[in-house]
Amino acid sequence: MKLNVLSSSAIAVFATAIAGCGETRPAPTLDAFESTYEPRPSPPYIIQNVTLLDGLGGEIAAANLLISDGKIAEFGADISAPEDAEIIDGTGRTLTPGIIDVHTHYGTASLPYAVGTPDHWDVNEASNPITPGVRIETAFNPQDPALFYALSGGVTTFQVLPGSRNAIGGLGVTMKNVPGLTAQSMKYPGAPYGLKMACGENPKAYSIESRAPYSRMGVVALQRQAWQDAQDYANDPNAPQDFGLDVLAAALRGEVKVHSHCYRADDMSVMMDMANEFGFEIAAFHHAVEAYKIPERLADEKVCSAVWSDWWGWKLEAFDGIPENAAFLHASDACVVMHSDVPALGGRLNIEVAKAVAAGRNAGVDISLPTALAWITSEPARLLGIEDETGSITIGKNADLVLWSGDPFSVTSRADLVFVDGALIYDRSDPDRQPRGDFMTGQPVMDPAP
Repeated sequence: MKLNVLSSSAIAVFATAIAGCGETRPAPTLDAFESTYEPRPSPPYIIQNVTLLDGLGGEIAAANLLISDGKIAEFGADISAPEDAEIIDGTGRTLTPGIIDVHTHYGTASLPYAVGTPDHWDVNEASNPITPGVRIETAFNPQDPALFYALSGGVTTFQVLPGSRNAIGGLGVTMKNVPGLTAQSMKYPGAPYGLKMACGENPKAYSIESRAPYSRMGVVALQRQAWQDAQDYANDPNAPQDFGLDVLAAALRGEVKVHSHCYRADDMSVMMDMANEFGFEIAAFHHAVEAYKIPERLADEKVCSAVWSDWWGWKLEAFDGIPENAAFLHASDACVVMHSDVPALGGRLNIEVAKAVAAGRNAGVDISLPTALAWITSEPARLLGIEDETGSITIGKNADLVLWSGDPFSVTSRADLVFVDGALIYDRSDPDRQPRGDFMTGQPVMDPAP
């Protein structure tokens, strides 16, 4: 009998394979572009005699609030102020947490823009339908005028996401709305990344250029294969590093929050099935105009819906949108937040809340406005993984605050003062505290909320 003898090189390969069995690759860091954000220095402030809405459903009349060292130090009917505190009279005005917008394209679809033009349009990486390795922060232009308009509407924190042309579109980033020269100088320290996915008509747009996917079937097949590749990669310590698979593997570990562009209820159901199959969590469906059709499942799966108040019908998958969407979700104990997507809504999310509440009341769902304020404050903070630091008026949290001229849900009210980490970043009465980027120098002044 003749015995087959393995060569020494074959034995080495076999030994390496055996050694890798049961191992997983070390978890890589995603912090290639670390935040350099530093809070602005500021004196202590005491805001007196305001109506205070805490972003958690609570309301306090004739309240006072102390800001110290960038934090909410104390609030209530009777508090003492340090001798060096600057006193702000809030009589007739309302104090709320800063607005948090979970879906923007600030700095990547910079104003003025035209969709598809290369100069100011960095939203989608169209080279491939699966691009988890791209990072929106590397395309962010901090001179975008939309940032300053949003600030004047009370937006203190926002997430920038890649677009929805890709089935998997890359990493989003959470930012603080302060003037900066680089993306890193505005990047929210320690905030989890968000991974953008998409379903439905938008990722099918590749068919226009004769590239897959051509159908919803193709979109889902590409996504499933990407997640399977990520599982295999995470379990193979010898696989060469792949930045895109690093991102997907981090999402499988729960370190990256998955945000999925979806309009139709059936698409959302398929995405949740996929998440359960591969073991990742979907943080939110964005746009979600048909979320009201499946509120119980969304509540059970703990998936949030980031919605508009009344946008619908501009394409077929948005045809079944209803203005009661947010209210019906809330009434079913499903998470709901309002989002902008476009600069026209970026400084008006407070009015989006008011419209959605009115639509609910007309349909018999009575939601108080202080309760609904959570849709643009504490709920988006939780969705972005920063709820321990911001999103509500809570002692010890960052002093991200807006002092409104009156009722924040009225179209006649304006954001008078906007604080980020206790620093007064915007003052409607002081042109020196109304940031304008270099790109806006010499341009006509536009009222962001006419």
